[in-house]
Amino acid sequence: MSRNLATSLQRRRRANPMQTYDALPGPLRAWVAQAALPWSPASCLRIWRRARAQGDSPEAILARLDRAEALTLSRDRFRHRP
Repeated sequence: MSRNLATSLQRRRRANPMQTYDALPGPLRAWVAQAALPWSPASCLRIWRRARAQGDSPEAILARLDRAEALTLSRDRFRHRP
């Protein structure tokens, strides 16, 4: 893929997603590995840090992520019905 080189704008540097994943706290990394949805390691880390700053325990944060994922999956119009 070629890029448009005729620009004076700086390119945005993007972090390596695997390095970001590897740097996640252990419980969060394990949660992301088993998640049903393709969560971004960077967004999960933002949620984790914000919740830890508010004093939430790791278990409470993971429960919050579970609820968010369940809510998102419940809105999936292609989900299977028994």
